[in-house]
Amino acid sequence: MVEYEPVIGLEIHAELKTRSKIFCSCPTDFGGEPNSQVCPVCLGLPGVLPVLNQKVLEYAVRAGLALNCEIASFSKFDRKNYYYPDLPKNFQISQYDLPICRNGFLDIEVDGVKKRVGIVRVHMEEDAGKLVHQGETIGQSLYSLVDYNRTGVPLIEIVTAPDMRSPEEARTFMEKLKSILEYLDVSDCRMEQGSLRCDANISLRPRGSSTLGTKTEIKNMNSFRSLQRALEYEIARQREVLEEGGKIEQETRSWDEGKGITVSLRSKEEAHDYRYFPEPDLPPVVIDAAWVEELRRQQPELPDARRERFMRDFGLPAYDAQILTSSRQMADFFEACCSEYHGPKTVSNWVMGELLRCLNAEGMEIGECRIAPRHLAELLRLQDEKVISGKIAKTVFEEMFRTGKEPRVIVQEKGLVQISDEGAIAAVVEKVLAQHPQVVADYKGGKEKAFAFLVGQVMKETRGKANPAVVNRLLKEKLG
Repeated sequence: MVEYEPVIGLEIHAELKTRSKIFCSCPTDFGGEPNSQVCPVCLGLPGVLPVLNQKVLEYAVRAGLALNCEIASFSKFDRKNYYYPDLPKNFQISQYDLPICRNGFLDIEVDGVKKRVGIVRVHMEEDAGKLVHQGETIGQSLYSLVDYNRTGVPLIEIVTAPDMRSPEEARTFMEKLKSILEYLDVSDCRMEQGSLRCDANISLRPRGSSTLGTKTEIKNMNSFRSLQRALEYEIARQREVLEEGGKIEQETRSWDEGKGITVSLRSKEEAHDYRYFPEPDLPPVVIDAAWVEELRRQQPELPDARRERFMRDFGLPAYDAQILTSSRQMADFFEACCSEYHGPKTVSNWVMGELLRCLNAEGMEIGECRIAPRHLAELLRLQDEKVISGKIAKTVFEEMFRTGKEPRVIVQEKGLVQISDEGAIAAVVEKVLAQHPQVVADYKGGKEKAFAFLVGQVMKETRGKANPAVVNRLLKEKLG
């Protein structure tokens, strides 16, 4: 049986966070009434002329610098010609042979193994419109509607070399790229809204061979999980075809999330099929090296550098630093907490534990969280001051997450102040011991679990407000 090796390359489209489109002044807001954010320019009506949005150029250069690319002093736009209902001009203004950025790389790590993935190019282009299919899947739709609001929204397309050898590597690359774009603040990267989209090119070849196999392109993957699952399925499908003596067809396939399979859409076009030629209505883009260097100086601290700093300055383990810096908003939240509360590891535990648990349960991003960093810091101080116990702190945190209220207000409103008065706790201990003579006998007979039961009963009697340390000490004293 031949052992096959996957060869994977990605084409990523990221919508840029500009207020207006790439060649006109129409807004780029998501979710507007269909076909309400259009004009003669982005609809390609006769007699109009596009004008390049300078902020698009700036964001493209910033992305290229972060991806270690060479920035071209001279580049141009081209017309990519194809007919599809979501393309009102029947061509897309893109860049072909002279892109704005090329020859970069991004380092990733999977299972402790580091790998450098080449970036072939980063280029600017306009987005197409959106087809709204009236059916469960594109293949089952009776008809489709077209919304041109997205037409002309600025994109950068990031094309990798075929350097990845597993779905895990592809997913890790996408996760790191998303993080970098968020740190740069050039894209909101909302995959569920289509502002970050990925197409994957995948082929198989006998392990040890240097000859590339016939590739297929997979589209319609709107999450990291979908990307990984689609690649895993396509690898299995191609392996089965090859092992049965068949031939892989070069084609574009769509990922069906519900069925967990890829479905053939059309034969894969080659570059010459698009009949590229220079865009006659836009002049070449000539940029000054001094401007590029100024943008380089203005670049924010990126995830890798911030992770190293968190380990160095806050003494965090590598795992904590990796999780916390994977999102700029999460890293900002952590640092804001640490400026109010001097216990980085404690803050890290709460952010990675309770906060992420609540966010994941609600399907929220940290930017949507109602808890302010100073409120988490205040909650931790209340715990340190023995005003509340650790168990109550978690209860208060959930209320903070739900309402956004300050922790002291919640503690006062719900009467959650910890009981540390030994006399009051001793009375409860005496009551519990009197109510459970058999459990007391079991403990004295060597059953350690009986002690945990008694602690639980005391905490139940005090509604969780008794100081756990005092409860444990008094119980041990009473039990001899």
